[in-house]
Amino acid sequence: MHKAAKQAKKAAAPAEEGKSQVVAALLCFFLGGLGVHDFYLGYIGKGILQIVLSLLIVGFILVIIDFVRILTGSLKPKNGEYAKKI
Repeated sequence: MHKAAKQAKKAAAPAEEGKSQVVAALLCFFLGGLGVHDFYLGYIGKGILQIVLSLLIVGFILVIIDFVRILTGSLKPKNGEYAKKI
């Protein structure tokens, strides 16, 4: 039963602390070159890599890919699902 209580608590958490898919998409669209959407979604290492690659111009291709993945729902927050979806 202890396991069921943990799962119930985990299921309730995204509504309070979850990330918004709309916010992630807007951050990617406007600040994608700085990797802000990656930091927002919890991918710190990927965000740092995005900054470095953006300095080399290659990163903007990844921004476009991430933007499409956010809109389609295939790029999710590191800790689970979006609390608010498009």
